[in-house]
Amino acid sequence: MVKLGSIFSNFISVECHLRRTGPLMPIDVTCAACQAEFQVKDEFAGRKVRCSQCKSVIELPEADVEVDVIDESSYDPVFQRDKFLLHQKHLSINTQYYVCDDDGNNIMYVVRPTHVLRSLLAAFAVVIALIVPVVLIVIAISTLHPTIGDGGAAAVLIIGIILAAIATIFTYQWLAPKRHIHFYSDEEKKQKVLDVLQDQKIAIRMATYTVLDETGQEIGRFRKDYLANLLRKRWDGFDANGKQLYVIREDSVLLSLLRRFLGSFYGLLRTNFVIHQVDEDGKDGQLLGEFNRKFTLLDKYVLDCTHDRSRKLDRRMAIAIGVLLDTGEKR
Repeated sequence: MVKLGSIFSNFISVECHLRRTGPLMPIDVTCAACQAEFQVKDEFAGRKVRCSQCKSVIELPEADVEVDVIDESSYDPVFQRDKFLLHQKHLSINTQYYVCDDDGNNIMYVVRPTHVLRSLLAAFAVVIALIVPVVLIVIAISTLHPTIGDGGAAAVLIIGIILAAIATIFTYQWLAPKRHIHFYSDEEKKQKVLDVLQDQKIAIRMATYTVLDETGQEIGRFRKDYLANLLRKRWDGFDANGKQLYVIREDSVLLSLLRRFLGSFYGLLRTNFVIHQVDEDGKDGQLLGEFNRKFTLLDKYVLDCTHDRSRKLDRRMAIAIGVLLDTGEKR
């Protein structure tokens, strides 16, 4: 007997049984026409899908499962959305971005000051701190060589190199500015809504950045381990108490390896990132967002958090990592 659902599969919707296996988990669907069972992603709740067996059209009911939603009532309205468009402003001394909504309207203005004069002063001082010890080493070796011999000269050279390195690092740490990132809701940059502070001037293995709200309260922190970035770029996100909440990685291991050898390959191998929640066992959990570079000559990016229906990803942290992924990864 031909099933009624198969006959009218192209123009009717049939009832189905929908059951959640848990908050924000795949939806178990049972087709009312042929009783076939299959799963669909939770994002299809309230939409129409086709049965995998008889091809009947199944209209999924809206999800009725309660989920924990972050209270965003105290946030600035510019953060109360799921998608952000980032455009970098070129031919500017400071690193600047315009953040837009879906319609292309500017909603935020981002600045990462370069501090040109102080940076030049620090660079000049570093050169001096490097040259002066080298000159002193050469004079010392020339003067003392008849007395201390080759062995003593080698020892003086090694000690001098160590002292020069220490002097260079100390000088840079003292004079070089930290490049913090500031977010404003107005083009005149009077209404600050977010800060991302660079914690270290020199990060040998680990770089961290602290995210502050408009009142100066810490929201969370991002960390980049350079050793973990050898094969695939990765950032870790933490809350204000130091608990890891997110992991941000390049979208593909294969593409990551190709980028190491071929670079961007004329823009075809664009560096995109995915943001996952970190489960209690430390493994990747739900996909929360994506940060993708658009295929354009100029730097334009899309930060898409529509996967995060329960809004587990603080949108302030999301936009902060979006800018960090561009400036920190030098894309």
